Amino acid sequence: MPVRPTVRFTALFSLTALAATSLAACSSGSGSDPDTVKVSFKQSTDNSIKVMDTYLGDIKKQFEKANPGKKVELVPIKAPDSEYYTKLQQMLRSPKTAPDLVYEDTFLINSDITSGYLKPLDDYLADWKDWDQFIDTAKAAAKGEDGKTYGVPDGTDTRGLWFSKDVFAKAGLPADWQPKTWDEVLDAARTIKEKVPGVTPLNVYTGKPAGEAATMQGFEMLLYGTGTGSGGSDPLYDKGSKKWITAGQGFEDSLSFVETVYKEKLGPEVSDALDPNFGTKVRGELLPQGKLGIALDGSWLPQDWLEGSGHEWPEWSKELGLAAMPTQNGQAPGRVSMSGGWTWAIPAKAGNPDLAFEFVKTMQTKANAQKWYVANSGISVREDVADDPAYVDAQPGIKFFTDLVADTHYRPAYPAYPKVSVAIQEAMEGVTTGDKSVEEAARGYDEALKEATDNQVVSK
Repeated sequence: MPVRPTVRFTALFSLTALAATSLAACSSGSGSDPDTVKVSFKQSTDNSIKVMDTYLGDIKKQFEKANPGKKVELVPIKAPDSEYYTKLQQMLRSPKTAPDLVYEDTFLINSDITSGYLKPLDDYLADWKDWDQFIDTAKAAAKGEDGKTYGVPDGTDTRGLWFSKDVFAKAGLPADWQPKTWDEVLDAARTIKEKVPGVTPLNVYTGKPAGEAATMQGFEMLLYGTGTGSGGSDPLYDKGSKKWITAGQGFEDSLSFVETVYKEKLGPEVSDALDPNFGTKVRGELLPQGKLGIALDGSWLPQDWLEGSGHEWPEWSKELGLAAMPTQNGQAPGRVSMSGGWTWAIPAKAGNPDLAFEFVKTMQTKANAQKWYVANSGISVREDVADDPAYVDAQPGIKFFTDLVADTHYRPAYPAYPKVSVAIQEAMEGVTTGDKSVEEAARGYDEALKEATDNQVVSK
């Protein structure tokens, strides 16, 4: 699913205040009617994308039919990612505006847990047999530091390299391209620049406007492939000392890759790369029109190309190739991916939490979960769905991206992570624009990291 998150707290202060006023004025609170469950979700800013709306509309019908006298009120929040988080958090602060069920990104769920906005679900989960079908890594993504679970994941995602077979053919590059190192990725981009003018060779999301897409699709896809943090440890966070790790060689090497992309003009124009809506352009225009050679991006892209999406592209599976992102020098396991995902959570101030969890159970029957994964181009977090041939064969690319789960990584989902992510974006932006050298950007990151984590840092 499209990720994704950006966090711009300062810039959104006035928006937050406005959201607080409008939300308080238009909502009577989730507990005002004990027979109605209010479900809040992120609605696409692209009016032609109705995947979530259609799915929830179907679940609403099922739920109301199975529970006579009960009603579902869908409460969409139509906003870019960063504004969605801001508005959602504002809603969660008061029983007057808190819905009964909310859509929470694993990116921010621990921040909301720490703020006391969410209700632990352990008592519900203990009596729900389907919970045993969820994979452990997905369950862990919705856990707080207190060991309690605060969300039911509705899928995950992975990331890799999408490439245009037409552009590759014009550049004389192989249709079965599977790069083994970072240098091979950059060399392919250089070849495209030389032989296919008018095409952007390589897109790597960068900078604060791209938000978490820059951090996760861009930087972390590099950092987690440097070998830093090998042996199961994390290159951003040291679990042993419970401290965040300052910029080391792997961090600087990752920044150097980003610097190379933009310094050698292998990527989009800097003004385009720093446009917060550039991701929409990548999916809706550049890839379908053959104007982008290689895209470092996520498994969810095909949802924008399905029938009824407004950007229908049924030929995509024939016109695009897929390759795993290689580790820096081809070191084991040879490829890297990052995974995130979203969860359904019950606000601490929800008026009808029991009814909300019944709605979750309706969404998460095997049949409904499978329907959602396919519609949303998501990756299953349920073992029974992942083992079903109907899921594996439902859409081109599903097997490729599901197989990447074996070598994927999850962000350190701790409360400080959103601020750490912003610090990464700032470092990336500095080398993208050329305003900072790699060394300066790394030093700036270290200073921002100390501030973001109350100096809870360690060097590796």
